Amino acid sequence: MKEDILKLKNILIEYAPKVAAAIFLLIVGLWVINMFTRATHKIMEKRSLDHSLRGFFASLLNWGLKIFLFITVIGQLGIQTTSFAAIIAAAGLAIGMALQGSLSNFAGGALILMFRPFKVGDYIEAQGAEGFVKEIQIFTTKLNTVDHREVILPNGALSNGNIVNYSSEETRRVDLTFGVSYDADIKETRAILLSVINGMSYTLKDPAPAIFVGELADSSVNFITRTWVKSENYWDAYFYMIEHTKIALDKAGIEIPYPHSVEIQKEG
Repeated sequence: MKEDILKLKNILIEYAPKVAAAIFLLIVGLWVINMFTRATHKIMEKRSLDHSLRGFFASLLNWGLKIFLFITVIGQLGIQTTSFAAIIAAAGLAIGMALQGSLSNFAGGALILMFRPFKVGDYIEAQGAEGFVKEIQIFTTKLNTVDHREVILPNGALSNGNIVNYSSEETRRVDLTFGVSYDADIKETRAILLSVINGMSYTLKDPAPAIFVGELADSSVNFITRTWVKSENYWDAYFYMIEHTKIALDKAGIEIPYPHSVEIQKEG
């Protein structure tokens, strides 16, 4: 019993300083990494590096330094780092298989930054989600939806799927269809729609707005309006057109047909 206690005491005397030094190194190392990452991010910001690249490189640097710190801490504990590296190499295949999705996401992030289908601040639609690109990280891309929810998309699937970028072009076309009664005068209706379009501050003169009679439907004559605006004004123009067209048509006494329900009263 005394021999066991003596052995335990010797082990504690031998390894306690190493463990304490390793813990101290880990704490200080993590603090230094965070400070260094922030400083690097500020330098990239001062040099006006693209915001998308800033987030990606900062994340990559952070992970790389943490891996280096982990190996250093292992060495401080007395474990041979060469043996440790050999173990990692031997387990590389298994780790690669287990992290296949993560590796795919990393490659996807590199492809996104290489081919630039979108950048931070763009409004995109992909993988069943849409929103403003908040950040492009090593493995994931973060979106902010219009109602301020955060959506996290894996870069692997994102880089291999369909992406609709609503911000890549400076201008967009607002396409709306308005149905009016068959009793309405076509020329008068066209003039009213054009006055609403021209009265909107978002309307661009080139390309010029266009109005067509698109369909003679069952209960309405459908007018198609096409108005070009700057991309950032799309939704403002969209809602303006709907509201002010309704007001203008009502003022002119032009009916917008709607389904009528017929109430049948049963005799008692």
